[in-house]
Amino acid sequence: MLRRHRHAARLTLEQLAEASAVSARTLSDMERGHSKGPQHRTVTAIADALSLDEAAREELIELARDGRLRDHWTRPSGLCELPGSIDDFTGRTAELAWMGDLLHADASPGVAGVELITGPAGLGKTTLAVRAAHGLRPSFPDGTFFLDLFGMSPQPLAVEEALARLLRALGAAEQQIPQDVPGRASLYRSMLRDRRVLVVLDNAAAEEQIRPLLPGGGASGALVTSRRLLAGLEGVRRLSLGPLPLPDATELLTGILGERGGPALTELAQLCGGLPLALRIIGNRLVSRPEWDPAELAARMTNEERRLSQLKAGDLEIATAFEMSYAQLADAARRIFRRLALIPGHDFDAALAAVVGGTSIEDAWDALDELVDLGLLQDSTSGRYRFHDLVRLFARDRLHAEETAADRDTLTKTTTSWLVRMATSAGRWFEPDHRPDADPSSQEEADRWLRANVDNWLGALRMAARSGRHSVVLDCAESMHWFSDRWMHAPHWHEVFTLGAEAAAALGDPARQASQLNLLAWVHLLPKDDPETALRYTAQAMDLATRSGSTEQIALAHYNAGGALRRLGRLEEATAAGTQAAEMYKANGDIDMYCQCLGAVGSCLRDAGRYAEALEQYLDLWALLNDDQSGVTPSIAAFIRPIALARVGECVGSLGHRAEAINKLTEAIGLMEQAQLPAPQARSLETLAALLADEGRAGESRQAYARAAEVYEAIGDAEASSRCRDLA
Repeated sequence: MLRRHRHAARLTLEQLAEASAVSARTLSDMERGHSKGPQHRTVTAIADALSLDEAAREELIELARDGRLRDHWTRPSGLCELPGSIDDFTGRTAELAWMGDLLHADASPGVAGVELITGPAGLGKTTLAVRAAHGLRPSFPDGTFFLDLFGMSPQPLAVEEALARLLRALGAAEQQIPQDVPGRASLYRSMLRDRRVLVVLDNAAAEEQIRPLLPGGGASGALVTSRRLLAGLEGVRRLSLGPLPLPDATELLTGILGERGGPALTELAQLCGGLPLALRIIGNRLVSRPEWDPAELAARMTNEERRLSQLKAGDLEIATAFEMSYAQLADAARRIFRRLALIPGHDFDAALAAVVGGTSIEDAWDALDELVDLGLLQDSTSGRYRFHDLVRLFARDRLHAEETAADRDTLTKTTTSWLVRMATSAGRWFEPDHRPDADPSSQEEADRWLRANVDNWLGALRMAARSGRHSVVLDCAESMHWFSDRWMHAPHWHEVFTLGAEAAAALGDPARQASQLNLLAWVHLLPKDDPETALRYTAQAMDLATRSGSTEQIALAHYNAGGALRRLGRLEEATAAGTQAAEMYKANGDIDMYCQCLGAVGSCLRDAGRYAEALEQYLDLWALLNDDQSGVTPSIAAFIRPIALARVGECVGSLGHRAEAINKLTEAIGLMEQAQLPAPQARSLETLAALLADEGRAGESRQAYARAAEVYEAIGDAEASSRCRDLA
């Protein structure tokens, strides 16, 4: 092939040698077939000098790679000597201890000790197996052997050749080795039966390649490494290797670099994601360039567009390790793998994978299984999948290399639209007058989907906003109104409703903009506890609502302002604002919000120490909520009822009737548990605990405080959780 390309370019050997900086003798050896596996850099230099197109260039490089592999396989194998262990090996203490149990394999008669180490590319499976084998060597006096099975190459080592190498290492003469695989496997097992031999079988391709190479029993053992899960292997102990913890990863870099590095090494370790191969590459780059500043390299690696390109040192390259796994995939799995890089969140399920991949859910499951099997994805018991950060960057590179810009734009729009549509549909489930849609199929499913996929739908909402799809952004933000009450301490509501307000402004709709600003006031009133900022939002909402004539949003602004004023201790102003809001809602026939306002006014009276008046207000609210003819929406009544009952209990307790207060609070807390209202539940538990303590019921009080601490912690209120834990 080289001769044909040279002739087509009308070059002599000497001219090509001058253009490529490769000697004429080397070129002649290649053309005459004496050199069948030249080095990669040699072939690329020749391809550049010949100005080959991409297809011809790749074909030439592939032929050289195949030649190198054939050359490797046909070299004398010696005695399958175990490679040396590295001096700066770091971490993996628990894994090494686990592998040391191989010594006790002979406790089960007739069963050989076989350990399988699996995991994605770059995790140091081979390094770990070699390290363990060196530690186990004294316990296997009849030999410790190592065999690379080339599982990720286009042509893994054939079973018959693997057996022949191991038999020679065990001392079998060439004429003793049978020609067929069953004969070789039988001889192999018989030679191991009465010996203590450890065999390291590295980089296994598949179960059928491994089975004949495993000891049949006795005192011998085997350590097997593979990127694949090899789920079909029976009777093996399995170790799924994960990334190094950050302290160990930092220690590995420190071991490579010595005292040089400083705090930047921790940042570099984080950017490498705990992959030993990536850490080794970074360490080697810095060692070979003493003038480089680790902090500058860390700054370069923070740019995701360039991170993979930085993870290259000599013939070590993280992308090449991933590429070998990628090459093993079927076309459908490759397509889904690279397109998964478009998902905005940290994890995803099969339904979203099917949307991105443009395939059925069944085909998505198959592809995801294949990706997990090769270590290109991590899965969990909850049915969700995630990338390692560096694998995600590799997937994105493959996407840009193999899909056109137009196709990527279409896929991004499809994924974004589906996520925003699903989020909007799920959010609508919590509206008082919701009419069920097909997907999600229930309120419980909608709740689960919104929480599990928050990174994805919020990321999609951002993309929709950036692309100017204001109507869908506003619809989605509005759909979250009622759901946000169920998950009020989630950190993203400020962004959701800000995007909604900006979308309404872009659409020139002041009434809907006022609605979003009122929701932002709520965010700063309850989850953020920032009443001053809440008041600023209510003022903006009031102005827009007044200009647009939206009495609903004017009333809501009064209601929110009342809440903020109460938090600031301006109780008379708060009572006036709450009363005004109540009158407006009643005049508009909005009994649901009228009930909310009654509760708000009651809270102002309670805070002012006017417990009897507050109790009267709460009892009026309680009666309204339990009146079938009142017009209160049943779901709203179910939402407010436990809160109103708790407030009644608080006022009764403040008036000195502790036993009655304890009963009412206990009942209210049970209702809150059913209605999934964690924030008011935590507060009521704390109030109940204090009343129980006053009654001398210390054990029950301790339990209530402890439960309150748990609920506060669940909603992210660390300060209140700590307070209740101390009180418990």
